[in-house]
Amino acid sequence: MEIILRQIREELEANQDEAIKESGKRFFKEEITSYGIKTAVVSKIAKKYWKEIKNRDKKDIFRLCEELYRSGYLEESFIVSSFAYELKDRYEPEDFIIFTRWIENYISNWASCDGFCNHAIGEFIEQYPVFIRELKNWTQSENRWMRRASAVSLIIPAKQGRFLDDLFEIATLLLTDDDDMVRKGYGWLLKEASRLHQQEVYEFVIRNRDLMPRTSLRYAIELMPPALKAEAMKKEKNRVREGM
Repeated sequence: MEIILRQIREELEANQDEAIKESGKRFFKEEITSYGIKTAVVSKIAKKYWKEIKNRDKKDIFRLCEELYRSGYLEESFIVSSFAYELKDRYEPEDFIIFTRWIENYISNWASCDGFCNHAIGEFIEQYPVFIRELKNWTQSENRWMRRASAVSLIIPAKQGRFLDDLFEIATLLLTDDDDMVRKGYGWLLKEASRLHQQEVYEFVIRNRDLMPRTSLRYAIELMPPALKAEAMKKEKNRVREGM
């Protein structure tokens, strides 16, 4: 795997672009380390090398992923997200320990968090829904990206109308979180759930409007029709006038 690791990095270096590197920084409040490569190009590189490693032992692939994560480069984290999702047919319950460790130790921005959690963790939860209880535990982590992960890992299942009660519980646990990335994360989750459960999400928002931050509320109602959106925003305006 050392040869593959070196080849991946050589290809990433060959595609780096200073202009893209500089322009990409505006999407992040935190410092990031980046080659400066368009996401589509990184995806092509990931697919190319997946063909070379897909028949290797899963433990070897996990070790490669961890080496990529250790670099701290944004694009290398995207390749991990791709490889981890490609392993979906080989997931086992014990893999969750590894995935949790990766989030705790290596994820340091919203893009790496969402890329990994939306797909790999989301798919894992689809296969082993009992682990939703672990997502709920993540809501209490001191690590902001673990807390965001607790919500964004259910984005795709939420679009499909799944795990409604569980995602409401996660949103409730995160309701007053003081981190903007976490607030946006659970607001996004509610928005996706509203695609198939609009009334339930609307009622959740109204029920919790006195505590829900504006950012979360606005994300949650984004896909709702004008009448419901206006009613929710009216409640928010009342709260602002009252000095909350």
